[in-house]
Amino acid sequence: MSINLVIFSGLALVMVIAALFAVTSSKIMRATTLLLFVLFGTAGLYFMLHYAFLGAVQITVYAGGIVVLLIFAVLLLGKGSVDITQTSMRRYLAGTITALTGMITTIYLIITTDFSAGNFTATDVPMKQLGEALMGTEKYNYILPFEVMSVLLLACTVGAILIARKK
Repeated sequence: MSINLVIFSGLALVMVIAALFAVTSSKIMRATTLLLFVLFGTAGLYFMLHYAFLGAVQITVYAGGIVVLLIFAVLLLGKGSVDITQTSMRRYLAGTITALTGMITTIYLIITTDFSAGNFTATDVPMKQLGEALMGTEKYNYILPFEVMSVLLLACTVGAILIARKK
């Protein structure tokens, strides 16, 4: 077994276990902390694929931004230890059906897609060109995705406040 397979298996196992515990946890802070493990695991997968930029964005924006905003919103409102109400069996059934549908769709797409190496081309982009693309406001530049991320962070903060506010 190669070292890459061992690292991938370890990251995948940690991510799946943390995701399951995050979804089934009754404590908001515990679920947020477990979400952090899933996001770090995703960044680890990006780094394994040699996508350092995506890994850094994953850690900075999601693990560093969204989770921190969730934690601060919950802690500032003093609702860090509130139990989440138990869900009904009907919601569990709906979630299970949705998850199975997603899994079947994913498996179907993996089986029917040709992933041969000839279909992909990799090119190295100079750092100067990448920096100009990130800071540019023209077509094929990246200022818009960063603005969308700021709206996402705002939506996350509003969602955390709504979760933590008094009823």
